[in-house]
Amino acid sequence: MLIVMHHQATQEQIDQVIAAVIAMGLQAEPIPGSLRTAIGVLGNQGYVDDSTIRTLAGVRETIHVSKPYKLVSRDFHPVSTVVDVSGVRFGDGEKPVIIAGPCSVESEEQILEAAEQVKAAGAQMLRGGAFKPRTGPYSFQGLGLKGLKYLQQAGQASGLPVVTEVMRIEQLDTICQHADMLQVGARNMQNFDLLKEVGKTGHPVLLKRGMSATIEEFLAAAEYIVAEGNTQVVLCERGIRTFEKTTRNTLDLSVVPLIREMSHLPIIVDPSHATGKRMLVPIMSKAALVAGAHGVMVEVHPNPAGALCDGAQSLSGNDFAEFMKDIDRLYEFLGYSD
Repeated sequence: MLIVMHHQATQEQIDQVIAAVIAMGLQAEPIPGSLRTAIGVLGNQGYVDDSTIRTLAGVRETIHVSKPYKLVSRDFHPVSTVVDVSGVRFGDGEKPVIIAGPCSVESEEQILEAAEQVKAAGAQMLRGGAFKPRTGPYSFQGLGLKGLKYLQQAGQASGLPVVTEVMRIEQLDTICQHADMLQVGARNMQNFDLLKEVGKTGHPVLLKRGMSATIEEFLAAAEYIVAEGNTQVVLCERGIRTFEKTTRNTLDLSVVPLIREMSHLPIIVDPSHATGKRMLVPIMSKAALVAGAHGVMVEVHPNPAGALCDGAQSLSGNDFAEFMKDIDRLYEFLGYSD
């Protein structure tokens, strides 16, 4: 339920409403606005009798919200959230962010070269996996802590904030010390214990959509993080599993305008994992930005043919430089300026 206060409601009246909600055994979440304050009611398992609340001084109206996600909903938080990752900003009114780098950190030399290439071309953030969830147990699983240190060094050398995936709760403290942003991958989107602990860190989070997740399930997963007090969440569409075999997944670009309408959290698109095909990455990146994405994340490898994983969907350094020239021209068309 959402309690909307009159624009002239006093702080004392607001406090009285909050006290009444708590007395009902529920949680009150004040949501200040430019014109009036709203109070979100959380913790209910069913319908909340609002008859007492509606009679309190200063209350304008009550709105029943049936969505399983409330804190990430625009009903509770109509103002768009801007997520700041070490000075790189995701959200409405901000220039879309380009995150680039290899799927996996393979060596110190590889990630340093990749960071130099993507920085020179104009990327704002560096990606790279140190701990890799792989479908097969014999596939390359990442360099672990050593790879994490290489990634941090590359980020510092290039001046780019870094994002990397966390797979287990016990990795959280270490990764928070080395990375500017935590990535929760598609396979862990519904690892609810991990989501709760990620929320407690307060660290910026990139939450990827599960390969079979509905939009409601996607937003409910983000709710787990935000409910722990961490509002610095960027959503990421990375394709969903369908009957189609031509591409690695099916890129659902309709999710971008839908999420922008339903939630205040920013959303980006990962066309590399969505399509699995290098030739599709540039055009689908541009399509994502036209659809309203707050950024894209693409895989870039100094030598895609020799990549230990996902080489077929990775751009080379030269490919990425050409890609960024096209993106800059698209920004002009979309009205973004430096």
